[in-house]
Amino acid sequence: MASDSEITKKPRAVAVNVLKGGFGKSTTAINLARELAERNGRVLLVDLDDNGHTTFNLGYRDQYESDNHVQEVLLDGADPLDHVVPVTDDLDLLPSHEALEEVETNLKSAMASSQRLNRNVVDPLLGDTYSYIVVDTPANRGKLNDNALFATKNLIVPLRPESGWESGITQTNKRLIQEARQYFDLKLLALVPTDLSERLDQDTRDRNLLYAINSRDELASCVPNFAHLSAADWEAIDAGNYNGDLPGIRHRASIDKAHRARKPLRDYDPECDQLKCYEELAQIVENGGVMR
Repeated sequence: MASDSEITKKPRAVAVNVLKGGFGKSTTAINLARELAERNGRVLLVDLDDNGHTTFNLGYRDQYESDNHVQEVLLDGADPLDHVVPVTDDLDLLPSHEALEEVETNLKSAMASSQRLNRNVVDPLLGDTYSYIVVDTPANRGKLNDNALFATKNLIVPLRPESGWESGITQTNKRLIQEARQYFDLKLLALVPTDLSERLDQDTRDRNLLYAINSRDELASCVPNFAHLSAADWEAIDAGNYNGDLPGIRHRASIDKAHRARKPLRDYDPECDQLKCYEELAQIVENGGVMR
């Protein structure tokens, strides 16, 4: 993997998206944004998911239930900086809102309906005010998702080893990525296996997920180094002599407790061994893709 000194960083926006709920989108978005801020300075995290998990997990339920600032920013052209709230010194949040379904409906009849996030938030703020912008997205198709993809043009897909992960990535590829690429260049930066805890030398969901994404040509290049397994690695796993780090973002109580404490993982438990995964994920965003 390339060192930081070998990377030419430039301002970049990225969406965290998968058409499946409960796959770790909010956890990934929060900790990716926090690591980008730790490494680069000011970062904006935008919560466009109507369930508001990112907003709740950072302690801003009151903003979720207040005036509809998302409507004001996307439809009425209000200054987004009037509605951001601080997470850390270098990380800000544009919170979600309970009436995002209303925003979704109103976007359908608005001019340039898929360009509002780019025009009103990303274009005026990326590079001047914020070095990176991370967007947490809904788990369903719609104008909010269209806005997120058009504004960022970069995508990170979290995957959890649960029933339905294959359909989740298939639908995300078919209904989001391929459709978007008919109109603009959308780059898949990384597939991120999260919340892994099972053995790999047995027929477990963890093994099936990791084997599938590492063995498929169309997916393997997007697997981060912390989840990458070669053919030799699989042989070592099955022989019982694999000595590498356990691949993927592993289940840790600290990650769940950080949500309950309304903090990113780094601020709750700076010694957690999984921070290295989010650090690499930040480097992938900085570089614009996975580097071996």
